[in-house]
Amino acid sequence: MTKTAGLARFSINQMTVRQLSLPELAEACRDTGVPGVGLWREPVQSYGVEAAAKLVRDAGLAVTTLCRGGFLTASDPAERSAALADNRRAVDEAAALGTDTLVLVSGGLPPGSRDLRGARERIADALAELGPYAGEHGVRLAIEPLHPMYAADRCVVSTLAQALDLAERFPAHQVGVAVDTYHVWWDDQAPARIARAGAQGRIHTFQLADWTTPLPGGVLNGRGQIGDGAVDMREWKGYVEAAGYTGPIEVELFNDTLWTRDGREVLAETAARFMEHAA
Repeated sequence: MTKTAGLARFSINQMTVRQLSLPELAEACRDTGVPGVGLWREPVQSYGVEAAAKLVRDAGLAVTTLCRGGFLTASDPAERSAALADNRRAVDEAAALGTDTLVLVSGGLPPGSRDLRGARERIADALAELGPYAGEHGVRLAIEPLHPMYAADRCVVSTLAQALDLAERFPAHQVGVAVDTYHVWWDDQAPARIARAGAQGRIHTFQLADWTTPLPGGVLNGRGQIGDGAVDMREWKGYVEAAGYTGPIEVELFNDTLWTRDGREVLAETAARFMEHAA
């Protein structure tokens, strides 16, 4: 299938079709007319960073983001040093893959801690070291706020306001935010924060996933196929576009049911849903 105008901004996040190997993903994107992919570090590392870069480049695909850096809340000095080193490697990998955006999942509370403010300050301290390094490599760090249900174990940054309060300490070409509908759709302050981010050039990626209930056990893999849940995708697309965002739109789904299906079928379905609900 040739690329269509309706899919010009569409990007499939690798996690949505994680059952596909990188070569299978590249081939399926080419056949389906999908122009962009958001990649994940673990499968890229397994395949080889340089080999992955060549694979997607030869397939004519743009790498829209790399997931993920972050987990910067450790209070133990050795753990903090290891996290910083890993994030520098993530920046290097993003640059090698040709993407200018590394998505950060900031990290949860250290074991036994209840200090959210302290954890967020440790993120700021880490960004002070990582932001300049990323900027030197042409990579932007995109702080992704996650839904509050993940605050304890995965991400103490729960709102766009909190993400911007961190990002605004640094130049926009170093640190900005990721806007993911799954995580912000419930927040009536998010549209104003999107406008604030856009005015500063800090919307570094925009991702779609729907909110369907009941959530599965563990909640991590509960992201619904777009169009199946409570989120008005066009409304949120309108917010980011009004804020000046014209970049790729990724669909990133963690969904056990989708992962049991044929990956090429899921990719084609997701592209069709994007055309229906967001193009």
